[in-house]
Amino acid sequence: MTLLIGLAPMPALAQTRQAPESRQQIKLSFAPIANKTAASVVNVYGSRVEKQAPNPFMDDPFFRRFFGDRGFGVPRERVQRSLGSGVIVDGSGLVVTNNHVIENMSEVKIAFADKREMDAEILLRDPRTDLAVLKLKGAKDLPALDLADADQVQIGDLVLAIGNPFGVGQTVTQGIVSALARTQIGVADAQSFIQTDAAINPGNSGGALVDMDGRLIGINTAIFSRSGGNQGIGFAIPSGMVRLVVDSAKAGVSTVRRPWFGARLQALTADVADGLGLDRPAGSAVVSLVDGGPAADGGLKRSDVILAVDGVAVDDPEAFGYRFATRPLGGTASLTVLRGGKRITIPVKLEPAPETRPREPVTLSGRSPLSGATLLNLSPAVAEEMALEAGADGVVVSDVGEGSTAARIGFQKGDIIMALNGERMKSSRDVETAFKERKRAWEVTISRGGQTITSVFPG
Repeated sequence: MTLLIGLAPMPALAQTRQAPESRQQIKLSFAPIANKTAASVVNVYGSRVEKQAPNPFMDDPFFRRFFGDRGFGVPRERVQRSLGSGVIVDGSGLVVTNNHVIENMSEVKIAFADKREMDAEILLRDPRTDLAVLKLKGAKDLPALDLADADQVQIGDLVLAIGNPFGVGQTVTQGIVSALARTQIGVADAQSFIQTDAAINPGNSGGALVDMDGRLIGINTAIFSRSGGNQGIGFAIPSGMVRLVVDSAKAGVSTVRRPWFGARLQALTADVADGLGLDRPAGSAVVSLVDGGPAADGGLKRSDVILAVDGVAVDDPEAFGYRFATRPLGGTASLTVLRGGKRITIPVKLEPAPETRPREPVTLSGRSPLSGATLLNLSPAVAEEMALEAGADGVVVSDVGEGSTAARIGFQKGDIIMALNGERMKSSRDVETAFKERKRAWEVTISRGGQTITSVFPG
């Protein structure tokens, strides 16, 4: 995939970093940078209308006798709203925000810093990265931020965070880059967050983290807080991942196309690292490989330890996932691997996960514990999209209807249906056919997060 000129990576420029040397330098202002970038940061408003069920007491004649109808028996409507921030990344009207800002929303509007408002269409959602791309209807020649090369960012660099905290209006805060390549944050997959102490609060989600050249280095997405407010620890999705998601939206696809690795990795413990002769537990051990996958075809083996991707060190599987996922499709990635005490280099092709069999989506209904759930046949492409383990096989729950039987029981998106009443389920049609039979009880075996769970439900 290729980028438009407006999103092309800027050449790495030599920067002089130095501390203030005089009182005059301390009086310098960030106003020029704020003025340059503020118009490219917008407020994002999402909404959807929910129908609430009638009051169940209205089925009781005694209740109706005293209170009458009074609208109790009529479904009521409730409007659910969300609020966040977004960044214009293309003058034609492309806006990047967090997926959680517009998740489940049916209508989205954006408001500019000058109070103008526009309707927006959701082009692409990517829950794995917690990013979404919007298209402003009828927009043209909008001020867009250039994407910086996040790999050039260093700890201690000055940054500005721009967004709409608590809905009070556009706000600019200043800080430094506190840390890089933060993983284990738990808010998205394949991430390597930029940590900053610039004040980030609820409502800042989807806003911009910019450098001193006014370029976008990240999308603010999460805070670490015990009170719900800023405590000086905020996280931003690096511009490299933003570029990948925007690229996919421009290509007109409904899901982000990223390289498929085809192997399951595990972080090193201190004891294992010491036994391998490493001075610290940094790297990812190969636990299993998918036959015919890029990792296996490239020559990787079980127990290999991946130390770097294209010369950039990766300390754990999450850091590897980010570094590998942001490589462009069509080429190869050079992996530095520790095998038998020696470091070797292994090239791995950068290709998307294949759709090895049709998805055959089925939404179940009727009297079954999975009523309201949508099922898909698993393939490498589906497993990659849903962040499931490499080599996962069978039938997966791709969606659970709100308020459905499946939701009330506790089934979740990503559950893999392994067996019904002891019979292995190989396809979504198998599950649909099985539930057409009347049974006194259903024994459902699923795989969730690598654990096998078996439960029994009445038929």
